[in-house]
Amino acid sequence: MKNISRVLVANRGEIAVRIITACKGLGIESVAAVSEADKDSMPAKIADRVICIGPPRPTDSYLRADTILCAALGTGSDAIHPGYGFLSEQPELAESCRGNNLIFIGPSPESLRQMGNKLLARKIVKGYSIPVIPGSEKVGDLKEAYKIVKEIGFPVLIKAAAGGGGRGIKIVTNPDELKITFETAAAEARIAFGDETLYFERFFPNARHIEVQIVGDHFGNVIHAGERDCSLQRRYQKVVEEAPAPSISNKLREEIRKAGVTIAKNMKYESLGTVEFILDQDSNQFYFLEMNTRIQVEHPVTEMISGIDLVKEQIRIAANYRLSLSQSDVRLAGHAIECRINAESPELGFQPCPGQITHWLQPQGIGIRVDSHCYSGYFISPYYDSLIAKVITLGADRSQAIDRMRYALKNFVVAGIDTTIPFLSYILNQPDYIKRQVNTSWIEHILDRPLYYTNNKHYDLRRVT
Repeated sequence: MKNISRVLVANRGEIAVRIITACKGLGIESVAAVSEADKDSMPAKIADRVICIGPPRPTDSYLRADTILCAALGTGSDAIHPGYGFLSEQPELAESCRGNNLIFIGPSPESLRQMGNKLLARKIVKGYSIPVIPGSEKVGDLKEAYKIVKEIGFPVLIKAAAGGGGRGIKIVTNPDELKITFETAAAEARIAFGDETLYFERFFPNARHIEVQIVGDHFGNVIHAGERDCSLQRRYQKVVEEAPAPSISNKLREEIRKAGVTIAKNMKYESLGTVEFILDQDSNQFYFLEMNTRIQVEHPVTEMISGIDLVKEQIRIAANYRLSLSQSDVRLAGHAIECRINAESPELGFQPCPGQITHWLQPQGIGIRVDSHCYSGYFISPYYDSLIAKVITLGADRSQAIDRMRYALKNFVVAGIDTTIPFLSYILNQPDYIKRQVNTSWIEHILDRPLYYTNNKHYDLRRVT
């Protein structure tokens, strides 16, 4: 076994709090690596030690692999936990850890490279006889783009090969849009990822987004902890997630879970990972979308129905322990829902709303969990993602989980900034959501009509789509 007595947490916000809490539960010291803007953050308050890694801008701090490596070595840390986002899926950091006798709490650099490039991932998964979304290889130029689209048919998605997290995606519905959209996508991919490589995928208008939580160790053991439905998205960013996925047959559920495990086993995957699929509801056929080689934002819904502490398991695996449970030990019970709360103003087109929180009161009750880094007096910085909390509810069934989420949102008090809490309450009360008649485009469609909040304040969201 590898000794992990001190972990450098190379992230911020609620996920940093989550990792530090897991370390405490394992008797491991934590070092919070913070930017100048995060010196008074919750992670800085609860970690055993704090080290500043640079100015507020992520490019000068959280995205500096060299600085983070020096911080880990300088604090005598045994391991680095990258959380999600930032450097979590960058093989260079994992390789640097390997070369400096540090443990990277995540998969191998080889796995990161295999799944980090979406074109390579598609090719690998095809070799495992797993269905992959119909699409193309690398699209070199506009002439080739027209030829490929003619073969695939409209509508299509233009994607950045190096993209992720919903970024670098454009939809094209007819030939007239192709030229400008293709050129724009290439330019944006070059700026965002340093790689303008694009490829095409068929777009399914009536699709669900279903992902499988997998866990693998260094001894070839791989299990799944069920699946999550992440279909409620706005501009390809997840808004509400739940587990297990509702309204699919047990046969299909098992096929999707098996596909996720098959991919991880063939890759010899060693850590937490999430294999994402698109389910075309018109044909009831699922396709591989991508694999996220890290802890997911929505991991709490899986923890709630499985009782597995995924972050602790991830740390144990990095220390070369065997999985603490086999597939037959995994018992999934109840239904869980997660709502992501952002510091954004729905009235102003979901514009980020940085500023000071003057009052913060989290909901409490049976089956309610809140993951957050915020508190009364905390300042929401304009430099980072606007996620400020995740509310998770567990019920005996989906109906009870929804009722508890409605109660939780109603009793979540945040003053001083605008948040998406009213918008989430609106979603939870929509008949289509309650009846499970949704797809990945559903939220975009409801933004086309007026929205009434429970406090009788009226927002017309037709102007913000």
